[in-house]
Amino acid sequence: MNSILRYLRWRLLVLLLLGCLNSCQYFYPEKENPIPRPPVSRGQDLFVSATQIVTMPKAQLQALATNAGFGAFAPQLLYDVTFYKFIYKTTYQGQLLQVSGLLGIPLNTPRPPALLSAQHGTMFRHADAPSNFPATFSGLELFASAGFVTIIPDYIGLGVSQHLVQPFYDKQSSAATVVDMLKAARYYLQRQQVPLNQHLFLVGYSQGGYVTLAAQQELETNPRHQLPLTAAAAGAGGYDLPGMLTGIATTPTYVNPAFLALFLQGYNTTYAWNRPLTDFFRAPYAAKIPALLDGTKTREEINAELTTSPATLFTPAFYAGLNAPTGEVVLRQQLVANSFFGWAPQRPTRLYHGTNDESVFFATSVSTFAQFQAAGAPNVAFFPIPGGTHQTSIGPMMANALPWLQSLDQ
Repeated sequence: MNSILRYLRWRLLVLLLLGCLNSCQYFYPEKENPIPRPPVSRGQDLFVSATQIVTMPKAQLQALATNAGFGAFAPQLLYDVTFYKFIYKTTYQGQLLQVSGLLGIPLNTPRPPALLSAQHGTMFRHADAPSNFPATFSGLELFASAGFVTIIPDYIGLGVSQHLVQPFYDKQSSAATVVDMLKAARYYLQRQQVPLNQHLFLVGYSQGGYVTLAAQQELETNPRHQLPLTAAAAGAGGYDLPGMLTGIATTPTYVNPAFLALFLQGYNTTYAWNRPLTDFFRAPYAAKIPALLDGTKTREEINAELTTSPATLFTPAFYAGLNAPTGEVVLRQQLVANSFFGWAPQRPTRLYHGTNDESVFFATSVSTFAQFQAAGAPNVAFFPIPGGTHQTSIGPMMANALPWLQSLDQ
């Protein structure tokens, strides 16, 4: 009963904050005396370089898929692929910043392929950035062998921008890294005379599911990008951040405390709060976190140095603030601003989530889908994955999403 009451208080606070945002001209620039959007950058202004890494035969990609647990997709891998380390610019905190990603071009397709942006899940080690392929392998590279020209952004804080703290679950920078790579890649492909068809797809899982919806919202609400979207598939993202934190604040055990450390360090830096980590975390965890998040350690190694008890990980004051409807107001405002309230996807969209997800709670997709339906989204479907955990649900998602995307690429 106490958990239910806490959840209801959280949702009431969200509604109040949304009421404030709805009455605030800054967040709704279409009203009278709008605040102008910044200029939209062109692909030729964003492209920096594309360096060929390797041309990989489809048989080798099929072997990689099988070894990584994606063997069910091997029959759909039809093309050799040339991969490039791709460097481009994006706007971050008002300045142009060089960032990176991976570009995969399928060879000898029977007709011009579609462009697809694939967004990866949370990465802690710098070595895992997609642009380090083939030393690292996310599985998203397989979309290129299935016939899509595929880009995989590293995100800010990985790849060539690894000197920065990751702006984890920041909607604006998440969208920009995808949209700007799409523009730069289209410019490069046109310059290299690589033909594309008119379709554009987005797909992502975990943090990548969140980044996918962030990019989709930006593309759909800002047509000046001139990147009309065909469809999007998003899995297991924390789209409802207030609801997500409600779950963490009311559960006795959270199995991936590394995510909490990355999240709070990211917000503390991105929004220049500059609060000492001792405001959030108890000793000895606060002192450990900078070294744990230095880009050399895996999620499992970070988890081992923290605790799975939120009540023990967080300071009493911060934990009490999370459980009080009026506590940690600035954090709560950012959670609302970085969620997807007040927007409904207009292009065909599929959401996926494992019902037993221990890292990103299933309820966040339930509430987001319900919100999209209530807002009149014309073509959004939700696919629960019965019994799926965070690790086991990506396979079933892709088994559904890949043929769906292919069916739309006609």
